[in-house]
Amino acid sequence: MEKNCCCKRKHSYHFHVTEIKEDKIKDVFGFNFGGHHDLKKMVEMAVATGNITEKHAKELVCGLRLLHHVMKKYPGNKIFQSVKPAFEDFKHAVNAEFFTPQGEGCCCEKK
Repeated sequence: MEKNCCCKRKHSYHFHVTEIKEDKIKDVFGFNFGGHHDLKKMVEMAVATGNITEKHAKELVCGLRLLHHVMKKYPGNKIFQSVKPAFEDFKHAVNAEFFTPQGEGCCCEKK
């Protein structure tokens, strides 16, 4: 494994979604999510490129990882099959733009 690879261990996260309406916070839902990607490190790497803000890097990393996870869980689903080629191209472009410029791309990506 690469020295700086995010794949060294399993990471577990809890996502908690709240809605703010009329200055009141309401719980909407929460769920656990895990995998070998270090989401914090991915955000830091994306921000370090200077091509994305921290807020948008967080949204991108979470959205990308969550969608990828769901697509892997339902490989036979026609809707996911229909977008898989475009999603894979997009994922590789995002990796090239935000995660490999520092030479620290994820070792689970084909180089």
